[in-house]
Amino acid sequence: MAGPHLQQPSFLLATLKADCVNKPFVQRCHDLRTVIEELPAKELHGIFPWLVESIFGSLDGIIIGWNLLCLQGRTNPTEYSVALDFLDPSGPMMRLVYKLQAEEYRYDFPVSYLPGPVKASIQEQVLPECSLYHNKVQFPSSGGLGLNLALNPFEYYMFYFAISLITQKNTSATHHVSPSNSAYFILVDTYLKCFLPTEGSVLPPPPLNPGGAIPSPTPRSPAVPFTSYGMHHTSLLKRHIAHQPSLNADPASQEIWRSETLLQVFVEMWLHHYSLEMYQKMQSPHVKLEVLHYRLSISSKHHGSPAQSSYQALHAYQESFKPTEEHVLVVRLLVKHLHAFSNSLKPEPLSPSAHSHTASPLEEFKRVVIPRFVRQKLYIFLQHCFGHWPLDASFRAVLEMWLSYLQPWRYAPEKPPQSTEHLPHSVSEKWATFIQENLLMYTKLFAGFLNRALRTDLVSPKNAFMVFRVAKVFAQPNLAEMILKGEQLFLQPELVIPHRQHRLFMTPTFGGAFFSSWPPTTADASFKVKSHVYGLEGQDFQYKQMFGTEVRNLVLKLAQLICQAQQTAKSISDHSAETMASQSFFSWFRFTPSEMNGSYTGNDLDEIGQDSIKKTDEYLEKALEYLCQIFKLNGAQLTQMMKNCETAQDKNGKNQLPDCIESEDGLILTPLGRYQIINGLRRFEVQYQGDTELQPIRSYENATLVRLLFRLSSVLNAKFADQMDVLCSREDFVGRLCRYHLTKPHLIKKVRCSPMVKVRTSQNWGPRISLRFLASYRTLIFFLTIYFIASWFNIGPVGCTFIILIGYFLYATIMTFFSERWKPHEH
Repeated sequence: MAGPHLQQPSFLLATLKADCVNKPFVQRCHDLRTVIEELPAKELHGIFPWLVESIFGSLDGIIIGWNLLCLQGRTNPTEYSVALDFLDPSGPMMRLVYKLQAEEYRYDFPVSYLPGPVKASIQEQVLPECSLYHNKVQFPSSGGLGLNLALNPFEYYMFYFAISLITQKNTSATHHVSPSNSAYFILVDTYLKCFLPTEGSVLPPPPLNPGGAIPSPTPRSPAVPFTSYGMHHTSLLKRHIAHQPSLNADPASQEIWRSETLLQVFVEMWLHHYSLEMYQKMQSPHVKLEVLHYRLSISSKHHGSPAQSSYQALHAYQESFKPTEEHVLVVRLLVKHLHAFSNSLKPEPLSPSAHSHTASPLEEFKRVVIPRFVRQKLYIFLQHCFGHWPLDASFRAVLEMWLSYLQPWRYAPEKPPQSTEHLPHSVSEKWATFIQENLLMYTKLFAGFLNRALRTDLVSPKNAFMVFRVAKVFAQPNLAEMILKGEQLFLQPELVIPHRQHRLFMTPTFGGAFFSSWPPTTADASFKVKSHVYGLEGQDFQYKQMFGTEVRNLVLKLAQLICQAQQTAKSISDHSAETMASQSFFSWFRFTPSEMNGSYTGNDLDEIGQDSIKKTDEYLEKALEYLCQIFKLNGAQLTQMMKNCETAQDKNGKNQLPDCIESEDGLILTPLGRYQIINGLRRFEVQYQGDTELQPIRSYENATLVRLLFRLSSVLNAKFADQMDVLCSREDFVGRLCRYHLTKPHLIKKVRCSPMVKVRTSQNWGPRISLRFLASYRTLIFFLTIYFIASWFNIGPVGCTFIILIGYFLYATIMTFFSERWKPHEH
């Protein structure tokens, strides 16, 4: 029976709302448990929508609810355990759902909060393919706004649970939590294991009264005329119980409707988001013609134009959907469990007639769960992520979800024997059918990954690791051969041309081959592959072979980029080693020319560290090796490519300018030069070209002392300028000693300048006194340390100063003899 409209808030509802403000979380859950167990369904019916919203949050995201995405056992162990116990499949909340389900109550869910394509099609009165929406769309009541879905309690609960992953994503992004440890993630895993079990059957709901059972949802007359998407498939439940007079007579039918509903809700809420182009690509010409006829009929009845409705639908299709990392991780959990669920299918009997009488609904559900419910929407979801995800390390979540789907053998009940040599196991031929039926998942998405990898910085260890992961998966023995065989089947001449048939009959969703374990022996494997490809991409799709020339050229470009990244990592590593070796004990106490002139010879990638550089090199080397195995690349060609990368860098790229061209205004960077700078392959030395006395005050200098010593130096230079010129012009030892102390040879040394300046005039500042080094904290600490040590030997400040001057004079004398021969002279 249809449930009555919700009454005004009762005293019970008002009490529970007040408890949310006044009582702690644990006490509230205990009180709710008592209320659910003691009160009848008639009184609980009124609080159910409020309770669901208070747990999972409102559909508009304003009410956060229990914030299950951020609730973790490490930070809130008590609330974490209480929430999981309350929402467990055998917990109080699910008992409430079953109690209301027995009375066949219905609850309204606004269509406006459904995913964009579904919402738009329903608003245009075109019924979506998914049977989840059939006989549920209701016109708004008098004074109401918008369409609603009339859902049973189980559907209503699961709708809110699934969509909270989308609506509550902004609140979870502001917290630094591990998504895989959140209460939401654990609940998804628990629900999947309960309603999609890999062993045994689905646990029956607890009996609510003697001899009673939870009824399955009964068909309801449609409240609004809808155009269907052609031959929409019927529910597995209806196929098994249509002939039965009583729903309670077959317990197996009750277990399958919960499993099917759970999966349909998860897939619709998490994977049904894409752009207008994707949505149009999914529709067949027959469906488009039906929609056009329906719009014309509505237009003729109302003497109006359907333009406004079409515009609204277009706006709805083009929703801005950006899945979060938490969203992708939950979808990956779903994919992994569905593989395990599907692989737990019992071996097929030898006799087809025996199968028809012994196969349970759950076993048949395992057989069709991936091709019918998941494949198409997951493919579109992955395409959306590959095309819109930022080019950073967060793509790792999408990558692992994709690789999990590509390897169903990892979740098979029979584990391959462990090898002591740690060699990769060969992919069994039993998976050839899966690979052929998912060919685009392997080939087109691999090409999409190549396009992403070519635009990333492979010197980053995280990006290098992603390339390594993909190459390692596709390099599994026998996998590339089976993909190649699938492509050959697709390219075979067709005996029955698939594109002459209606595309709707070729998709796995509607094909009968997936609903039967005994396909005819005459079934053409080539036809199956063509049906899969055209079913996902449309009849006008131009297939690009994974082992064809175009993709092979992309692989060669990636191999070249890997070689360049390896040379860059080596350059960074060598530079870091030289920097560490050049830092002696005495360099800590005195200035080097690079410090004084402000030059920067490092690279932003220096911060990744030697260990990360080593990992990067290992990942890239193994990735290159795997790519060679997959595509049978020529070893000599790769060797020549490596040599070209090495010769392109003069001394590891440290002494060669980026690629430039000459112009009237000087050197101009080419696109290659910009690429070299962005990826750290080459660089310009950034040096301070002005007067070192006027350069900005450094963090290791005392600002007051710098200003005072500059004034003192300026007075001395102005007063003794002529005398210093005379002394420095002498050719004897005194002249060489003065030139060593009073001139700055690095100021007139030719250095590489910016490409924007063609001619740079150098300025000779002449001999002068510079006392700025005394303002350095290191110099001050050095002198204080010397004076402190001297005090231990009873040497006073005057005596210590005299010893320092004598020691420095000896040091300067020695340096004068050794440095004069290569020191440039001023002119």
